[in-house]
Amino acid sequence: MSAITTHILDTSIGKPAQNVSIVLEKPNADGTWSLLGKGQTNADGRLPGLLADDIKLQPGIYRLVFDTQSYFKAQGVKAFYPSVTIVFQTTDQSHYHVPLLLNPYGYSTYRGS
Repeated sequence: MSAITTHILDTSIGKPAQNVSIVLEKPNADGTWSLLGKGQTNADGRLPGLLADDIKLQPGIYRLVFDTQSYFKAQGVKAFYPSVTIVFQTTDQSHYHVPLLLNPYGYSTYRGS
């Protein structure tokens, strides 16, 4: 299993958000970000394999960027946030699950299990 996983629930319709593009990045010393993984959510709103199973997660800061504009546009829905960026910090090499609860005018997140 990927050391970092995520899933998205569209709370405005009570269903998983399908086909949302997501990128996972880590910061560089110069302030830029390096791509670690990317993909799109499946029918269950999940992105399996964001990182290869053999990658050992190093403690540090990471960010997930969700392309919410394309998702809502495909649904024919106007939305306030064109993207959602979640920056989080890991402290060990355990599994981190970072879900996103999404609607056209708001979102929330938490550390899942």
